[in-house]
Amino acid sequence: MKVGLLLCDDVREQLQVKYGDYPHMFSALFAPCEPSGGVTLVFYRVLDGHFPQDIDECDGYIISGSRDCVNDDLAWIHALEDYVRQLNERQKKCVGICFGHQMIAKALGGTVARSKKGWGLGVMTSQLSKTMPWMADAADGISTLSLVMSHQDQVISLPPSANILASSAFCPYGMFQMGSHFVGIQGHPEFSTDYCHDLITLRSEIISAELLKQSILSLNTQPDALWIAQSIVNFFK
Repeated sequence: MKVGLLLCDDVREQLQVKYGDYPHMFSALFAPCEPSGGVTLVFYRVLDGHFPQDIDECDGYIISGSRDCVNDDLAWIHALEDYVRQLNERQKKCVGICFGHQMIAKALGGTVARSKKGWGLGVMTSQLSKTMPWMADAADGISTLSLVMSHQDQVISLPPSANILASSAFCPYGMFQMGSHFVGIQGHPEFSTDYCHDLITLRSEIISAELLKQSILSLNTQPDALWIAQSIVNFFK
């Protein structure tokens, strides 16, 4: 099975030596999953205008995070929004991560805006409001989802017919599903806590000392990255 990763950004240059770029992070995320041997990631730099020539080149797609905003007036962002609508029309499976999550919501009638609550940084926990058959260990009664967060924008209204899967007081629409083909996830399962620590440190001049301390302390919580990665593999299969 081929899954296309629609790349919307690069890891900051000063962190790539230690952590690699997004293709490396996503490859590492899915490597431990079972059954993942049949999953091949194909990379498309949509931020450079490189989209699949045929929508059926892959069995499904993942939209990555980005430092840009889905409301930015950039040609590649407008093109990606159109592409999301095409994926929806074809009922093609797609998972959006952070910026990708917000792009799915915006393209299909939701609203995205800068959160009045400020930065979401570090490991944050949401309550699972609904379990789906594709979720790993769904029968085991898992009730919370902890993931690394790194965002200022949020989905503030969902598209019609979207179902909320996870939420918190800070981020009410932390994960949602539309039909059987679209899932949006605000968190970053591909981010390790070490990477998040270094990314937060780089932002120390633009965030408060209290937020810096709080977000770094949150990294002591183990994120459910493997759980969500296995769930994504199940969703595509």
